[in-house]
Amino acid sequence: MTVIAALRPLAEAPAEALARVRFVLTDMDDTLTHRSRLSARTYEALERLRDAGIPVLPVTAAPAGWADQMARMWPVDGVIAENGGLFLHRTADGDVERRHWHGEEERTVAARRLERLRQAIHAVLPEVKLASDQPFRLCSLAFRLPSDPALRTALVRHVRNAGAEVTVNSLWVLGWFGGYDKLGMARRVMREVHGLDIDTTPEAVAYAGDSVNDAPMFAHFPTSVGVSTVVDFLSDIPRPPAWITRGPGGDGFVELADALLAARTPSPLFPEPRSAGDHHEP
Repeated sequence: MTVIAALRPLAEAPAEALARVRFVLTDMDDTLTHRSRLSARTYEALERLRDAGIPVLPVTAAPAGWADQMARMWPVDGVIAENGGLFLHRTADGDVERRHWHGEEERTVAARRLERLRQAIHAVLPEVKLASDQPFRLCSLAFRLPSDPALRTALVRHVRNAGAEVTVNSLWVLGWFGGYDKLGMARRVMREVHGLDIDTTPEAVAYAGDSVNDAPMFAHFPTSVGVSTVVDFLSDIPRPPAWITRGPGGDGFVELADALLAARTPSPLFPEPRSAGDHHEP
């Protein structure tokens, strides 16, 4: 049986497991978006989850500049950016607080190493281009994803040989120094901000993604969901997501939101039990 054939449709996920989900962590590019656009129905799904008491936290390779805008204006609980390099969330007065993985001195050293790496790659692979959003990054180096597989492999090898972490998603080849990833920063944020240990209670989180840099999250969370285009990357994902959606990108995320909210909705035949404090006179 192929990996694709073994993927289970999200529609078959048990309601009992979905009802235990208290938080949604999600990739952004090609998971919340599709063809680089965020649809109104996907944005509405974020609002519906928030209003139902299920906070959503995007966990993305996108730059700090994008994440700052998302944290300020989107109906999300905060954003983990640059594949785990920092967490941004909106404060009560409307400002955005940043929590970096590293302290200021370590970030300065890493920035110098990233610049040397950029220069080295430009010298040996001049056809490789920086991502257009590189000016908005604080702790990572992003290259446009080469369409040539051989060039992509060479780029990944050069980044790794420089001692950097490297990952690939649907848009970028991303390099950074620091020994963190999406899962590492998610573990820290959920513990420090929400008091949730995702190692002892992984079932409290659903994760949605589409690409190779989502692999650690797919492996960790039992309610892991790949939008339909994840099939393009399965050969490079050691452990595939538990479930797959019918639709790509934001449409797949809407499917997940609908499933989570439906699992929380009491059935007319089996309404939610009253709490011990509820009492009504006849």
